[in-house]
Amino acid sequence: MSERGALRTQLDLLAREVAKFGAVGALGLVVNIAVSNLLWRTTDLQVVRAGLLATFVAILFNYIGFRYWTYRDRDKTGRTRELTLFLLFSAVGAVIENGVLYVATYGFGWDSPVQSNVFKILGIGLATLFRFWSYRTWVFKALPAKETVLSAEGFLKQGRTEQVPRVEADSVRR
Repeated sequence: MSERGALRTQLDLLAREVAKFGAVGALGLVVNIAVSNLLWRTTDLQVVRAGLLATFVAILFNYIGFRYWTYRDRDKTGRTRELTLFLLFSAVGAVIENGVLYVATYGFGWDSPVQSNVFKILGIGLATLFRFWSYRTWVFKALPAKETVLSAEGFLKQGRTEQVPRVEADSVRR
């Protein structure tokens, strides 16, 4: 395959990954906003606390979507590690997301329902950039390409059948 063809294939795969990530994220956004608004209107929770609770509900929703749809073809051997890293990076994303809401609410006094939703969505947007990078880089690790595995297996088989002559240490010193 030419370099151009390989680049095109890589870009197509990335575009599909971004689209799937975006679809799960969009549904997670709906869950997040719906739960936030439900809590803001039906409870006495403070704006940021309700927003944080909604974020965690959306995180659980998103994990299921990412694991079983977006990244279903990725390595599944280290589920404990995967879930731990997912929760860690999701928590960092929650801090980014709700930090924006916190600054708007308590720093500037922008806490009307419309303002709270605008800053919740802005925070989600910033956190999404971080989450996409961290999830694809650290959490849902890509399996090696089939061609790489096959060539490595072929190399190992070839090495077993052909004995490479050993160079004695004494002959190297001379």
